[in-house]
Amino acid sequence: MNSRKYIFISGGVISGLGKGVTAASIGRLLESTGFSVTAIKVDMYLNLDAGTIRPQEHGEVFVTDDGLESDQDLGNYERFMNVNLGRANYITTGQVYQEVLRRERAFEYQGEDVEAIPHVTDEIIHRIKEAGRVQRAEIVIIEFGGTVGEYQNALFFEASRIMKFKTPADILQVHVAYLPIPVSLGEMKSKPVQQSVKLLNSMGIQPDMIVGRADAPIDKRRRERLALFCNVRPEDVISNPNVDSIYEVPLILEAQRVGEIILEKLGLKPRRHNLKDWRKLVASIQRVKREIKIAVVGKYFGTGDYTLSDSYISVIEAVKHGGWTQGIKPNMTWIDAERYETNPKLVQELNTYAGVIVPGGFGSRGVEGIITAIKFAREQKIPYLGLCYGMQLATVEFARHVAHLIGAHTTEIKKRPTHPVIHIIPEQEKKLLKFEYGGTMRLGAYPAKLKKDTRAEKIYGRGRVSERHRHRYELNNEYREILESAGLVISGASPDGRLAEIIELPGERHPFFIGTQFHPEFQSRPLSPHPLFTAFVTAAKKRQLVSLTADQLADPAL
Repeated sequence: MNSRKYIFISGGVISGLGKGVTAASIGRLLESTGFSVTAIKVDMYLNLDAGTIRPQEHGEVFVTDDGLESDQDLGNYERFMNVNLGRANYITTGQVYQEVLRRERAFEYQGEDVEAIPHVTDEIIHRIKEAGRVQRAEIVIIEFGGTVGEYQNALFFEASRIMKFKTPADILQVHVAYLPIPVSLGEMKSKPVQQSVKLLNSMGIQPDMIVGRADAPIDKRRRERLALFCNVRPEDVISNPNVDSIYEVPLILEAQRVGEIILEKLGLKPRRHNLKDWRKLVASIQRVKREIKIAVVGKYFGTGDYTLSDSYISVIEAVKHGGWTQGIKPNMTWIDAERYETNPKLVQELNTYAGVIVPGGFGSRGVEGIITAIKFAREQKIPYLGLCYGMQLATVEFARHVAHLIGAHTTEIKKRPTHPVIHIIPEQEKKLLKFEYGGTMRLGAYPAKLKKDTRAEKIYGRGRVSERHRHRYELNNEYREILESAGLVISGASPDGRLAEIIELPGERHPFFIGTQFHPEFQSRPLSPHPLFTAFVTAAKKRQLVSLTADQLADPAL
């Protein structure tokens, strides 16, 4: 292959279409034909990264090995394409403007007027090409956030137009747009997609392929109308309907020859065809019938009258991955921790669940409700998995109610608690005093050494691991001896022993109680589930089976 190829994926009609899953699925298909592929997410906001954006505003913050705080779509790319991405794979308007202004101040434009075109578009193109070089990819997929027609993304579309103009054989434009089926009509309408393509045309861009997102498959009549009015071949109109599992999407696209069509348009020939592992995965998902109930107790669910599960999308997927290996479909319920603060008796409902997860978070809202939930899970021996904040608050709960450290807390919530069992480490405190919030946490992959013969070591099957972090606060070493003497096991720590990474309760005290300072969900893949989630689901499955057996004994009619 003489030159690197680029596929731009844009969205139309509405946001939240699933462009990221479409991009990831196309990446999976192209990888299966023998090409090295990478993917870039472009976000149009002026933030330098996603780290300071509220989860309700933008969904989960996904963390890469190199410490980038990025959009959740990078998680989709990693899970589908089985690759580790990094800083080069995420571009924001803020990053682009920052670099252009830095260059202007450094006189790198040699006295020219600095303009949106060509200087901003040149920087965008440079970053896109640099990602391909860094990742050594033959094909680069670029997903544009937002929808066509928005003011803030115009320069990115212009950059893609310039690239197409200069090297037309190397560029492909894929437009993902929504076909509504109004209930009052009962008919799929193609006009919104036609209008979306007209907006693209007005910017000098003609899509090479249209992917239609809808509640149902696109019929022959709609396909032909879209082809006629959008100036593409009927076979270039791809149907991507809603499905039970996002992991079905690569196979839906493959059935319509998407990978072959893309390679043909780019002048490439497939080197192999190998989706065997993916077909096996989807078949195993579709065979799963048995469900278990998992309670996710957190604080970033509500957005108006709606529940935003995207705040914890990697946790959701990791639990699913772990469940499928056990022939289990996890049924997750989102529980706002504030409910347990206003009415602590409601925590009794956790007894009806097979397991409890407390994911990551920041700030004081809902904290006492989370601690109430953790206490209940510990005392009732409900399998518990705490992630980052879930590990820190599990330590607080244990300190208060088992080690009898009255007033134990984290200094994130209470500045001077009687017993600061979780505190901020000095280097992080200095950053906060200077109001250095963005990109300053303990971020990215760090190694951990596991204690011999602990549950964690047995689950991982090895003595050293590397996991991704995103936090400022740590277990206070001044309390380690007190907590351990009360029965808390610190089963994982940084190689120098300074930072606690994993806490657990021994088997004689609890069937499964583990908290991690890191975020294992970021490294779980559908074809290689994370062992902690697999072990958690296994323990939850066992609890549900025991509960079912007890119910059967109590009521022979069952």
